[in-house]
Amino acid sequence: MFKNFWYSIQHGSKVTEQPIQVKVLGQNLVVWRDDAGRPVVQSDVCVHRGGSLAGGWVQKGTNGHNCVVCPYHGWQFDDSGACVRIPAAKPDVAIPRKARTDTYPAVERYGFIWAFLGDLPESERPPLPELPGLDPVPGAVAEGYRMVEGEFLWNANVERVIENGADIAHAPFVHAGSFGNPDRPEVEDHTVEEIWSDDGEFLRAISAEVDLDPPASKGLWKYLRKSSERPPVHTKVAIMFPNTSMLEVNLPLGQIRIWTAHVPIDENTTASRWIAARNFFVKPWQVSLLRADADTYRRTMKIFYEDQATVEAQTPELVPFDIAGELNVKSDQVSLAFRRWRAAAYDRGWGIQPHQIITTDDKRLATVIPSPARHEDPDLANAWVLKEVESHAAIRSRKATADAKRAEATGGTDGASADAGDAVEEPANG
Repeated sequence: MFKNFWYSIQHGSKVTEQPIQVKVLGQNLVVWRDDAGRPVVQSDVCVHRGGSLAGGWVQKGTNGHNCVVCPYHGWQFDDSGACVRIPAAKPDVAIPRKARTDTYPAVERYGFIWAFLGDLPESERPPLPELPGLDPVPGAVAEGYRMVEGEFLWNANVERVIENGADIAHAPFVHAGSFGNPDRPEVEDHTVEEIWSDDGEFLRAISAEVDLDPPASKGLWKYLRKSSERPPVHTKVAIMFPNTSMLEVNLPLGQIRIWTAHVPIDENTTASRWIAARNFFVKPWQVSLLRADADTYRRTMKIFYEDQATVEAQTPELVPFDIAGELNVKSDQVSLAFRRWRAAAYDRGWGIQPHQIITTDDKRLATVIPSPARHEDPDLANAWVLKEVESHAAIRSRKATADAKRAEATGGTDGASADAGDAVEEPANG
């Protein structure tokens, strides 16, 4: 799991002026809208006594800004994260500078709320992902398409879930009961397209296109088509980093696209929040008479249910850090491209330990993903109560330093520190 990326975290339709809690990367966030409809994403911890801001409400603060109010003692935090009122204090008493919560850059685009979970300044951040086929507007909009949304919960690591969504070779087996054809499992040769940022600094997305052989027609469809044979289905899979995927299927009736925000709730839990679009059965009478929206919802959820047992049973639960940790073949090109992106993100030092967030080992210390304000304003450098979660790079450095000091103190005879490779091994963590 990584900091310093734009994460799609929730459907825009689920976010109102009433605060809600959204858990991402092991951290509880409070998400709400100001009176202009703009989304606000903040750490869901009141620094006074640890109250959940998501249990509070939004109102105008004393500075004229919208504020989320802690339900415990009524502290008001504005959209920058600063506390602007402490009801128990007299009006002439200054509010402590440390009375603030981390606020993360947020935007609504493509029907999702996106949050930049990290501390990089704007000029150094990876760009917001682009979702192919959707207009770059707050809602999920594509001319000629009708949208349906839903959510699926996995007991699995987000990287296993993302890889599964872009895995071409599993369809004939895992989805043999729907669109997969176990009699024709061969995957045709294909290339992985890479999309980079304009400056060439960041790999933004990968995609691949193939023709898949669908299963033979059954029942009434067999007679309507006058043959059990069906034409190949042109299919496209894509991953928009860090956590969004797309499946595009071209059917005789038309096209279906499914964009999914795979939200890493914690190391072993993922919420796949999806938006499905179709360009057939879109007229009002078709939607009503044929129950087309309900059918789209049912078919999309069926795909997730078919995948669930396989993905949740994978061993190891986390994707190995070493690409050679699992055997790879030619049909795994998309997965390998994903793992190379993942390795590059680790190399940047952006990997984090999600189990350290909020509930640390001693359960007495709350840590959070640092927000940009911690480094953008020098006056706020020490104005924070909650500590930053450590990155993998920082953990390796700290362990290496501790091992070196211990070895020096023991004259290099300490068996525990002699094997430095064990002490600083990169966690195989998503």
